[in-house]
Amino acid sequence: MIVAEKISDVRKNVAEWKKQGLTVGLVPTMGYLHEGHASLVDKAVSECDKVVVSDFVNPTQFGPNEDLAKYPRDFESDCKLLEAHGATLVFHPSVEEMYPENAATFVEILNDMPKKLCGKTRPIHFRGVCTVVSKLFNIVTPDKAFFGMKDAQQLSIIKKMVRDMSYGIEIIGCPIIREDDGLAKSSRNTYLSPEERMAATILSKAVFEGKKMVENGEKNVQTILDAQTKIIESEPLAKIDYVSAVDFSTLEDAAEVKPDTLFAMAVYIGTTRLIDNFLA
Repeated sequence: MIVAEKISDVRKNVAEWKKQGLTVGLVPTMGYLHEGHASLVDKAVSECDKVVVSDFVNPTQFGPNEDLAKYPRDFESDCKLLEAHGATLVFHPSVEEMYPENAATFVEILNDMPKKLCGKTRPIHFRGVCTVVSKLFNIVTPDKAFFGMKDAQQLSIIKKMVRDMSYGIEIIGCPIIREDDGLAKSSRNTYLSPEERMAATILSKAVFEGKKMVENGEKNVQTILDAQTKIIESEPLAKIDYVSAVDFSTLEDAAEVKPDTLFAMAVYIGTTRLIDNFLA
C-alpha cells in the first residue's frame, strides 16, 4: 500500500492508473478507522481497480467548541486495517498541505439542507465537509466515492453538491455497521465511559423500534418520532439534540412515511454527541 502525504504524489499515482484504463474509488475518512470504515473500503475494492482512502482530520468542519483537539488519531493502526482490506493508497496530508496559508475559498450549499438536523447546532460543519470533499474529488478524480449511511445528512448533502457542481462521480452510500449490542460504530464511541457505553445503546433501541413501526405499516411520522423520543428519554444519561424525520433527498420535514423518509437522531450521552438513523 502506498502512503502519500503530498497532493502531487496522489495525482501522479492516479494519472498512471488512469493511463492504464483503471477505475479509481475514493473513501474519505477522518482516520481512527473501525469496521464501519473497513466495510466502505471492502465495497470500494469490490467495485474499483484502485482504491484511495483519505485519512485526514478536517479542521474546517469543527466549530470553536467542538472536539478537534481530542478527536482520536492512530495512523499506524489505520494503515494496518487499510492494508488488510486491500486499499491501494492512503492519503495522509498535513493541514498545511490541504489548506495553504491564507486559504479563503470554501464550497457551500446555500439552501436550507446544511441548516437542518445536525446543522442546527453545528452551523459551519457542512461547509467544512463540502470544502474538504470537493478538494479530495479534485485531487483524486475518482470514478466512485463511498460514504457511510450513518452520516446520512452528510451523504445527502454530498449527493446534492455532486449534482450541482457536475462532478460526474458516482456517490455510493453504504449501510451502517453496528456493534453486537446495536450501537452504531463511531470513532467517538471511544469517548464513552463504561456506564455511558451501556447507555448509548438507547439510540439503536429507538432506531429499531421506529423501523419496526414502519415495517408494521405505521404511516404517521409523529407517532413514530414520539415512540422513539419516549425510548431515549427513558435513559437518564441521554439528552436529545434532535429526533426528526425528513425526506432523504431534500432534508425537508416529512409528515407521512414514504420511501426514502429518513428518521435521524442526535443524542448526547454525557458530553459525547452520537448520531443514528434509519431509512424507511
